[in-house]
Amino acid sequence: MAELEAELKKGLSELRKTKERKFDQTVDLIVNLQKFDVKKSNVNLFVNVPHKVKDKKIAGFLEVKNKDVETITPDEFKKYSDKLKMKHLVSTYDFFIAQASLMPSVATNFGRALGPTGKMPSPQLGIILNADEKTIKELKNKINTSIKIKVKEPSIKIPIGKQSMKDEDIIENIMSIYNLLLKTLPRNKENIKNIEIKFTMTKPHKIYLK
Repeated sequence: MAELEAELKKGLSELRKTKERKFDQTVDLIVNLQKFDVKKSNVNLFVNVPHKVKDKKIAGFLEVKNKDVETITPDEFKKYSDKLKMKHLVSTYDFFIAQASLMPSVATNFGRALGPTGKMPSPQLGIILNADEKTIKELKNKINTSIKIKVKEPSIKIPIGKQSMKDEDIIENIMSIYNLLLKTLPRNKENIKNIEIKFTMTKPHKIYLK
């Protein structure tokens, strides 16, 4: 593991030598897989990383309005039968949470739009029994340090940080994801061909695993 961390440090150092951009670039991790059947192996999980990548825009389907999260109450569900309003809602928010009691209604009214985008509230991270202040705050914090991994092709691309973050923090985030993938993939390390890291506007820097 120390070897991989050293290679990542070297890679980030190379990426930082590239042309400065006028915005805080996202750091992407790309994990290229091998000997892996996407259809047979269902990898769909949330990884909690030590360092927040960004504040996600979160909306909640809740019984009553909540000051800690943008809220859509049941009496507002009907207005989203308008396709443009629904499209705007889905594109505005990164993540949706819901009270368990409202899930059948959420599925009926929003499932068709949220399902294909992977934004439907899920039991893994997003469905709550009580919408009290403490629960909402804890869930928001968990969502902001969580990264969703759903393998649809033999290459996984995940945003794991920002250029402005310290190298050590970016590396810690990468290692959290890498270690969980090792445990989750059917053939562990054998399934990983190589990994790449890149900034938004750079070419990928490839790291071969020994």
